[in-house]
Formats: sequence, structure tokens, C-alpha cells
Amino acid sequence: MTEPRARAARHKGQLNFDKEIRGLLYAHGDDPDPLPETIRVLDEITTDFIIETCHAASRHATLSNRQKVKLEDFKFVVSKDERLLGRMMELIGMEKELKEARKGFNTDEGKVGLERGPAGRKRKRPTKGGEKGEDGEDGDDDDEGREDQMIEALTTVTG
Repeated sequence: MTEPRARAARHKGQLNFDKEIRGLLYAHGDDPDPLPETIRVLDEITTDFIIETCHAASRHATLSNRQKVKLEDFKFVVSKDERLLGRMMELIGMEKELKEARKGFNTDEGKVGLERGPAGRKRKRPTKGGEKGEDGEDGDDDDEGREDQMIEALTTVTG
């Protein structure tokens, strides 16, 4: 971690996690309207932790002769903290479960993209911009909210 003196001026005036910190403080028994200094300090600590973790993962990728940072680099960085590594692995597992569940709900109904036309040729499906396709329809099926509802339902069931 950086020294507190260097940290003070780095993110002056920026609050990156204001809503999240307020919610966490309230959930853990704090006042609904916590002190601004408390939020500022916790925001600085959180931001510095994220920045330092990303820099450490980048250094590990560089030492491994790679230009891109991979998930394995983050696993290496947090491997010293068993609790953090366990939580990270749990979240990765949940993400994989959600991806698999989304695949189960994925159907061709309302699919936007390339599909076969009447002569077997590929034709572009109209976009949401109001362009008309070969069949004269604008492609707006009102299915946009359905996927969000399914994801929300899956999140509440698994989480």
C-alpha cells in the first residue's frame, strides 16, 4: 500500500463508491446519513485497495512475460489472504453458474443479428433505430425487459 501522505492528494474530491459505502454502513448499523468524513475515508481506502491490487496484478503479468492481465494474476495477488481468495473464487463460481443459466434461457425468439432469408441467404435483421427490414417490420418486439427480469430472478434465487 502507499503511504497515507501520498494517498491524501491522489483522489482529492472524488467519491467513487458513495452510494455503496452509505448502504454498507447503514446495513451494519450506522446512521442512515453517515458523516461525510467517514464516507470520504472509506472511499479512499477502497479506491487505493483496488488500484494497488490492479498494479500488483499488472506487475505479476509483466514478470510472467505477458502484456495482458489475466484472472490468474489477480488470484496470485490475493493468494496471501485466504478469506479474500475464497470470496473471489466464490464470486467466480457464481458468475459461471449465471452464465450457464442464461444459456438455458437463450432462445432464438426476438434474436437480433443475421438470420436466413427466404432464399437461404443471410440478411440483416433491422436494428432498434427504426430501420425497416425486408419484411417491413421494425424489429421492436418489446422483449428487452424480459431478459433483465430473468437475470434478476436468477440472482435472487442463487444469491
